Amino acid sequence: MDKFVISGGQKLFGEAKICCAKNSILPIMAASILCDQTIVLNEIPNFVDIKNMENILKCLGADTTFCDNRLEISTKNINSFFVPKSLTEKLRSSIFVLGPMLAKHKKAKIAYPGGCKIGLRPIDIHLSGLKQLGAEICEQDGLIVCDGSHMKSSKIKLRYPSVGATENLMMASVFLEGTTVILNPAKEPEIVDLQNFLNQMGANVCGAGTEEIVILGVKNLGGGEFKPIADRIVCGTLLIACSMCGGKISVIGCREKEMASLLNELRKSGCKIDVKNDRITIESTGSLKAVSFVETLPYPGFPTDLQAQFVAMMSISSGCSKIVENLFETRFGFTGQLQKMGANICVNGKECCVCGVENLVGTKVFAGDLRGGAALVLAGLRAKGETTVCNVFHIDRGYDAFEKTLSSLGAKIIRKRDEK
Repeated sequence: MDKFVISGGQKLFGEAKICCAKNSILPIMAASILCDQTIVLNEIPNFVDIKNMENILKCLGADTTFCDNRLEISTKNINSFFVPKSLTEKLRSSIFVLGPMLAKHKKAKIAYPGGCKIGLRPIDIHLSGLKQLGAEICEQDGLIVCDGSHMKSSKIKLRYPSVGATENLMMASVFLEGTTVILNPAKEPEIVDLQNFLNQMGANVCGAGTEEIVILGVKNLGGGEFKPIADRIVCGTLLIACSMCGGKISVIGCREKEMASLLNELRKSGCKIDVKNDRITIESTGSLKAVSFVETLPYPGFPTDLQAQFVAMMSISSGCSKIVENLFETRFGFTGQLQKMGANICVNGKECCVCGVENLVGTKVFAGDLRGGAALVLAGLRAKGETTVCNVFHIDRGYDAFEKTLSSLGAKIIRKRDEK
């Protein structure tokens, strides 16, 4: 077990290039199952979740090589159709292999997925959509057992714009004869990126990012090289860090449209924002005004993956804020740790009321999930004294050497082995 030890109170200066997006890389890795030839993904960070997905592909019989941020995947030798609980319990995105396995091999058996404990996160929308395509799905001894031999193109309307379900159904439909239409899909930039990857490999998909995605079936996909988009959640985390600590930083890789919901709130809080192409520059005094109301919504609304970091920001802002979490019912679990640092927070169901305090105080806290853990790091950067954040393996799932990135901007943060 590693921990971060943070000496708070340092302003941040400099620039950081944003790595490729975890939430784009994982479905693209799953989509490699559809490809007859080797795919190469470039500039891939060393996230734990990426290693977990790599292990799932290897379990199925794929060959993978990860070196110098270059990931090569060949799935031509897949000879297994079963993903056990020992692998799925580590990664919510393990469910992504279901669609491409049914499309390519017509069968799959997978244990229920795990991941961060931030709510129920049911997969019924995935399974309902696959059933509408003709997949036969049942549960046997806690496993999802699927037969895709009778799948046909269809028109599917999602009852909720689930990102994962949208991506799974896109992949499941690639080889179906005729035209498949997904109505009410999620619109996240990562879905557009998956469409771009599939099309580059030979698929015929259009409409990602709109109200309707259309997939015209093709016979096969080839291979090639691809670079996923930059991680807007890492980008947002760094912008919030600077807003809290004060200073001036530039983050490179994300565009204003992808970050608009956060940038609007940062401007309201008193930060100066300048955008030129894919360079976003933020300047902050560290003295922030509370934003009265924010709620998480599907894209282009405020992202749930930045909610915890934003709560940390509001905890040291002048005034009171209400943050509503509409996507995951237990995603305020981290707030108890912020309260240990002196934050004035009250949680009632899906609502979190925050009254800003002048200073947080460093202490020992424990990360319970990925984004909540990142929020505790940001709080430690701003707090007086020393903060120790334990269980940083959660943070490593979505931030590549987070302490090195922050140190390069002037933060005093080191990684240590927890002796416990």
